Amino acid sequence: MENLKRGLACFVVVFSICFSIYEAIFPFSFQVWAGSFQAYAQGARFHCEVFHVPQAFDPDYEEMERKFKIFVYPHNTTACDNKPRMLNGEYGNEGLFYLNLNRSRFYTKDPEKAHLFLIPISCHSSAAGKRSDDEKAIAVEDFVKSLISKYPYWNRTLGADHFYVTCRDINVTATARITNLMKNSIRVMCTPSYKDEYVPHKDVSLPQRVPPLARSPAGSNITNRMTLAFWRGLNNSHVRQKLLESWGNDLELFIQKGKEPSFEEQDLVYHDAFNNSKYCICPGGPELDRTIALAIHYGCVPVIFSDYYDLPFNDIIDWRKFSVILKESQVSYMRELLDEILEAEYRALQTNTVMVRKHFQWNLLPIKYDAFHMTMYDLWLRNHFTKYY
Repeated sequence: MENLKRGLACFVVVFSICFSIYEAIFPFSFQVWAGSFQAYAQGARFHCEVFHVPQAFDPDYEEMERKFKIFVYPHNTTACDNKPRMLNGEYGNEGLFYLNLNRSRFYTKDPEKAHLFLIPISCHSSAAGKRSDDEKAIAVEDFVKSLISKYPYWNRTLGADHFYVTCRDINVTATARITNLMKNSIRVMCTPSYKDEYVPHKDVSLPQRVPPLARSPAGSNITNRMTLAFWRGLNNSHVRQKLLESWGNDLELFIQKGKEPSFEEQDLVYHDAFNNSKYCICPGGPELDRTIALAIHYGCVPVIFSDYYDLPFNDIIDWRKFSVILKESQVSYMRELLDEILEAEYRALQTNTVMVRKHFQWNLLPIKYDAFHMTMYDLWLRNHFTKYY
């Protein structure tokens, strides 16, 4: 009976992922089109759980908690042990992933018990010392090739049961030189874009952490959300330029050109705007993942304009239940589309935004269902269903 339940759960998960692969071929098939929002809302089943297949998620997640093991190759450098530097700044989510893994039950020192093997390439690309990008890339390449020659595990699957975390451009440059690494192995990426040879349903999108100086979120209280929509940033992408041109002067919107604060800066006006807005615009471009993370943190419904960005946990949770996803070409019609959303529909979206916050929360000590565990579940699914060629 236990095997039967497990088989049925796996079938439902596989069916869900296969269906989502079909959607990825047509990346706008699940997005909002101009017209009535009611059909979109009904299709998303707002008042249900946020998971695509909740009856399959629960037993499969519990099995992952009990069984999943990851072996981390020795990295022979102190870069990954420098926790204060690794946990601060824009790559803090990468540092927290390593820290949480080392503190979790998933970590194993016995490679024979491992389901997946982690290649810690960032430990070499971020190593201290004055080295050029090319020298760092060569160091990463030499490190990975040494693991392939020293250990037998890579050759068993040509790297299909291996993964690596890459949040720096230098890692993309270095790993492209290694045969089968980008093709077969799982890439856990920050701000993944299809333009970077990211492969949905094989690779994994790593959610961004919220800056440490962020304010306390308003939660489900929407009485102070008087601004219809908010965004502030640089016009460093086509969709952002169009957003500023179309809505920069609208008095009901807070659309403004300006510098986004760094992780170390505390811009109270910027953070308060997330708490005081109904919708937070997340246009494609640099640091899109941080804007989405802040919107979810503050309970501000994300409105995402990005044609080539893979959303974190897209195979697990239904983003339509807590965000509005639009084509970049629809930015000129944004106001009309938002006005069509009924108050009850907005409240359902906002409630679900608050509800999913825990799944995007990074912690120094991993907590069940948090960003670390959800990333692990993403990897668990890849472990079962990723094939190599």
